[in-house]
Amino acid sequence: MSTSSTRLPEGRYGRSSDQRADRTLKVVGGVLAVLFTALIGWFGYHYVAQNEISAELIRFETGQDAVKVHLEVHKDAGVVGYCTVRSQASDGAEVGRADFRFDGDATRIDQVVTLRTTSPGTSAELVGCHAE
Repeated sequence: MSTSSTRLPEGRYGRSSDQRADRTLKVVGGVLAVLFTALIGWFGYHYVAQNEISAELIRFETGQDAVKVHLEVHKDAGVVGYCTVRSQASDGAEVGRADFRFDGDATRIDQVVTLRTTSPGTSAELVGCHAE
């Protein structure tokens, strides 16, 4: 017994619809990949370029009603901004949050700030910094 072939003769009827669909999908996928990469690059550039103030939490010291936080702030000269710091208790409840303002012409500020808390805090976290 012989098996019959369902394939069309090669080159006789042109490209199959599957081949055209594959090529179209490849082109559309490539265009979408390029657009997605450009969009991520644009957001990344604007996040870095527009962020005129940044800080790093160096260390903190907890107390009964306050947390002392050592911040190192980097900013452009003349930029005014603030950094938000929060503290949590051992059960995860937020016990303190405050904004600390930084201004002046200095581009690097090394400062210890005091965050008042409603109960003993066990941690300190730099939430973020924003230019005004």
